[in-house]
Amino acid sequence: MQDFSALDGAILVDKPAGPTSHDVVDAIRRKFGIKKVGHCGTLDPNATGLLIIVLGRGTKLSEKLMGDDKVYEGTMKFGIATNSYDSDGEILETKPVLPLTLEQLNELASQFIGDQMQMPPMVSAIKKDGVPLYKLARKGIEVEREPRLVHIYNFRFTDYSEPLGEFRLACTKGTYVRSVANDLGQKIGCGAHLATLRRSVSGKFDVADAKPLDEILKMSVSELEKRVIPFLRLASS
Repeated sequence: MQDFSALDGAILVDKPAGPTSHDVVDAIRRKFGIKKVGHCGTLDPNATGLLIIVLGRGTKLSEKLMGDDKVYEGTMKFGIATNSYDSDGEILETKPVLPLTLEQLNELASQFIGDQMQMPPMVSAIKKDGVPLYKLARKGIEVEREPRLVHIYNFRFTDYSEPLGEFRLACTKGTYVRSVANDLGQKIGCGAHLATLRRSVSGKFDVADAKPLDEILKMSVSELEKRVIPFLRLASS
């Protein structure tokens, strides 16, 4: 049996708004001098919440962990559509928000539950001929994207105060919550975009068990080792 070090495994990071997922990986690699560091499922820069960071031999399990189902919480803003489907993008259209109740929103949200072919946004890390789509989008180039099969287990609004709706959504990997916001806005007719997003669950792991990035970066190596979920536990999860 292979010998595993105390840093072969994963840590749970509560990512702040601002840095990219790759920025988090780089910061941990530099701080602790670990050669192999990766993440299991990209969060957009302004998104917060659970980011599973794999270390050392734990990087061999990144595909396995990336494939797990996810749960998100956030807010959608109605009346404004953007090119990125979130608040970072350029405003494409502004329309008056039709009178909506929480019950009406949830009736519309229920139509998204189940299998669906989802169109990824142009502003995304998906590559076309080796070039990330967001780089083409910055140049004003729009290309055809292949719809992807995703599954939404649950999608429900918990509060609505025009023009903001708070929601919770459980889905398979690869689901763009931004696209759900945009599609819902089109269905209503007034447009919408994702205003905030927080990942609360990935597979068996919960953000309640994660540590904020700034706290992790203040740890010593021995303190970090105590936070590591061991390789063998990850492999059997």
